[in-house]
Amino acid sequence: MSSGFTGSCLCGAVKLESTVTPVLTAHCHCIDCRKSSGSGHCTHMMVPEQAFSVSGDVAFFSRAADSGNIVSRGFCPACGSPLYSTNAGMPGMVFPRASCLDDPEIAKPAIAVYASRAPSWDHIDPALPAVAEMPQGDPQQVIAEKAAN
Repeated sequence: MSSGFTGSCLCGAVKLESTVTPVLTAHCHCIDCRKSSGSGHCTHMMVPEQAFSVSGDVAFFSRAADSGNIVSRGFCPACGSPLYSTNAGMPGMVFPRASCLDDPEIAKPAIAVYASRAPSWDHIDPALPAVAEMPQGDPQQVIAEKAAN
């Protein structure tokens, strides 16, 4: 599987697989991502739902995001590892966490979102385009515009 990726939870009860590389990878510093990751940010990859599969039981916690869209965060019920999320505002896409990758080099962050909420001790790479909140519109276009400035 040269173009996709695999991952798992800490105990190995849940395995993830994508047949494609991520469409986009982003660091998110929003409060929910910080709290659900136990860190200063969470690194999410975006892949089409039809290219993504999961084996094993996954539990979900759902909560409204700033946008009002429901974000459902999946985690292993045995070890608690955060695995992936879905966002009602982005149907057809799944957001695996880079922390569960078998090969962490697959994740190539292209943007930092909610940079205004990053704690001072979680430094954002100055070479990475960053936006204060969640960008509106096509993420790829936002990245291109930020990179051009």
